[in-house]
Amino acid sequence: MPSSGSLGRQDPSPAPSTAPSVVFALVAIAQFMVVLDTAIITVALPVIKRQLGFGDDSIQWVFTAYVLTFGGFLLLGGRVADLFGRRRTLVAGMLAFTLVSLLIGLSSSVPLLIGLRGLQGLAAAFMSPAALSIVLVTFPEGRRRARALGYWSMVATGGVLTQYAGWRWDFFINVPIGLVISVLIARLVPAHAHTTARRTLDTPGAVLATLGLMAAVLSFSQAPSWGWGDPRTLAGLAACVLLLAAFVANERRAASPLMDLSIFKIRNVSGANAVMAAVFAGNLGMFFLITLYLQGVEHYSAVRTGLAFLPFPVILGFVSTRMAHLVGRFGFRPFLILGPAIVTVGMTWVCFLPVRDDYPLHVLPGLLIMPIGYGMSFAPMYAAATAGVPQRYAGLASGLITTSQQMGGALGVAVISGTAASVTASLTHDTPPQALTSSYDAGMAVSAGFTLLAVLVAVIVIRSPARVRTAQHDAQQTALQTAEW
Repeated sequence: MPSSGSLGRQDPSPAPSTAPSVVFALVAIAQFMVVLDTAIITVALPVIKRQLGFGDDSIQWVFTAYVLTFGGFLLLGGRVADLFGRRRTLVAGMLAFTLVSLLIGLSSSVPLLIGLRGLQGLAAAFMSPAALSIVLVTFPEGRRRARALGYWSMVATGGVLTQYAGWRWDFFINVPIGLVISVLIARLVPAHAHTTARRTLDTPGAVLATLGLMAAVLSFSQAPSWGWGDPRTLAGLAACVLLLAAFVANERRAASPLMDLSIFKIRNVSGANAVMAAVFAGNLGMFFLITLYLQGVEHYSAVRTGLAFLPFPVILGFVSTRMAHLVGRFGFRPFLILGPAIVTVGMTWVCFLPVRDDYPLHVLPGLLIMPIGYGMSFAPMYAAATAGVPQRYAGLASGLITTSQQMGGALGVAVISGTAASVTASLTHDTPPQALTSSYDAGMAVSAGFTLLAVLVAVIVIRSPARVRTAQHDAQQTALQTAEW
């Protein structure tokens, strides 16, 4: 594997024999399967709890087990895709995802369902970065990639609506789709040439990164129920810090590191990952709270909740698919600032939820404003996180941005739900609906705060491509003058 100092060199990739649009459609369907199984579980949890007899303290593990393995193994999945083949990794992950989905649909016990959800997240951790890295090497930087990432951002944030004939069909539907798409990907998606003859996986780095990220996801996911000062939470956070510190130390001396740390020297890569984490901390927290509000306070059914969210994916898709031209003309920096700022306005609107249902006035305007901002943000985030990254690191860049998304979401849900629980406990003199509504308002304020943080990061860290080129030119001139001296 090339040394970290060679990160800036581009590696050629053979031209694909299949039309890029066909390649994109196939890998987008694979990614949609991952996203759908992440999103639908929130709406389906009350039904699963009732049918399988989950307790209040165990039902959250249906969601947490998936996020735990998905977030923990993403970096490993991205690196495996780079070293052993993106198509091969995607197909293997899809077949495993399909098999586990079938078993989940047939499961009838609480421990089995939780364990299978963990295995499903593990398979998704290999699918998602492999799918995005195929998009990156199929579409060169420029307007074509911007257009592809616009559609990709719509797929990667979709799956909000769920109208189902029983929760098991949320998983059964993956079986025929997974089998057909796996065969088509194996036959039609080109196998990009390996960029290095040395394909040794950094096993110590993989173990340290995976355990560190899993400790973080576990701690943040369980802190609201355990308590932030609980010894288990503190031990988990300490383990996270120690494991990730050991991971960094290992990467600095490993001959074939799991992660080339010099990728973070690309300023926009670091900034885009930070923006993604902050945006998704607010995003998943927002969906979590509004779903609880509609079903817990206003007593909406799962289908009615899905219909309440209907404007969101429609507007998100419309805006996302029109970002290619705008990003090509103005660059990604303006939209990484303006997009989260618009989302913050929409979140602020829903910080004043009433006890009595007034969806058209208090919920709908926010669901009309926020997707405009999200649609403006996601494609530029992917573009900034992958611009200037050599193709041999496409899997690593894909794993990084997806890890930021998942880790940010887990952090956001933990902090926001913890805030809401604390407010509910403090309002002992209010009626239960009033206390719950006040707690959701406080949680939405925290969601808005996370999104505002993304605006600040974008302003301070992200640079436009012209400024990046100028800085690189200045550095080169300085180096030349020093050498001449």
